[in-house]
Amino acid sequence: MKDFKKIKIGDFSYHLPDERIAKYPLSKRDYSKLLIWENGKIKNDKFRNISRFLPAGALLVFNNTRVIHARLLFWKESGAKIEIFCLEPVQPEDHQLAFQQTGKVVWKCMVGNAKKWKEGTLKLNIEIKGKTVELNAEKVSQEKNAFFIGFSWNQPFTFAEIIENSGILPIPPYLNRETEDTDEISYQTIYAKTSGSVAAPTAGLHFTEKVMRKLAEKEMALREITLHVGAGTFQPVKSETIDGHTMHHEQVVIPKSFIEELISNPGKVIAVGTTSVRSLESLYWLGLKLEKHPDFSGKLEIGQWEPYENQASISTEKALKNVMEYFEKTGLPLLQFSTQIIILPGYAFKLIEGMVTNFHQPQSTLLLLISAFLGDDWKKVYDFALNNNFRFLSYGDSNLYLK
Repeated sequence: MKDFKKIKIGDFSYHLPDERIAKYPLSKRDYSKLLIWENGKIKNDKFRNISRFLPAGALLVFNNTRVIHARLLFWKESGAKIEIFCLEPVQPEDHQLAFQQTGKVVWKCMVGNAKKWKEGTLKLNIEIKGKTVELNAEKVSQEKNAFFIGFSWNQPFTFAEIIENSGILPIPPYLNRETEDTDEISYQTIYAKTSGSVAAPTAGLHFTEKVMRKLAEKEMALREITLHVGAGTFQPVKSETIDGHTMHHEQVVIPKSFIEELISNPGKVIAVGTTSVRSLESLYWLGLKLEKHPDFSGKLEIGQWEPYENQASISTEKALKNVMEYFEKTGLPLLQFSTQIIILPGYAFKLIEGMVTNFHQPQSTLLLLISAFLGDDWKKVYDFALNNNFRFLSYGDSNLYLK
């Protein structure tokens, strides 16, 4: 059996010149290039024509997460700037509950210039609807390089309003520039609804209302799930082999009706973005866990190595039915769970038959995921893109991969 943990990250590298990284998006989202890979054959077109290449009856799955204003800038009385980057809520853990709080919350955060903030409370005055709000930040505890930060404020606004009015939208570090006003629109998908991400599900940035109409006209099913993208998506793999890399946890929310549809209409599931891929594939392993523990009542989560430490001993349909039984037992309309899944070359996909994605960084876990789907053809795809002036990374061009 293949030892997935000993995969060498150095085998998944390519030369990416800085000038090929798209620092800004095109003025029209759907005018980006589209590379189509289908069973080993490559062609290219414009993204606005993607409906021509998708199989009839396809079910497209979009991640409707919305990027929050996660960067908060405070200044100490000494003049030192402290940046607090909100990663995920801790008290309460649920994203939506955290954003609805009207007095205090605790978030797991990264802190820039932390050595200048050894103790005390940071304060920031902001204006919301004509009222001055004092936002306070205090260190609660530390976990490795991250901090648990308690936020409190003195006016009856929600934390969603606080962060929207005081924070800065984070953009990828490899853009090497500050957030600009245009990013407020261009770094959100047109269907972004559920706040919680600190990075955009960038495959979705190419879609426009016109493209969506064309997809609907071809009677494709367009469905939404939620995975809140964490900052770990940009975390480089620093170990020589993948077993030295710890994947980040991300929160997934999937409605019951979506699981019902997957069971009643199995087939051509096309994931829009690697976040949708990870969410969908995690469903199988969740169903397998419920098969082994039908009365499971704890916190639902999928660990990094579960797909490689457990035999895929049941069908995808049975796994999904186990998830449906969990819905019936709990009476919940939404399935919420955490996934840490890493998808590596050699992984056997359970739910998806295709994906829409962007071009990813060398030696990244996202490139490993792409290689899992394309095999060694990932090199052919990326060579084609480099030789044909495709634009790379978050604001770059698009790919459609089909089997």
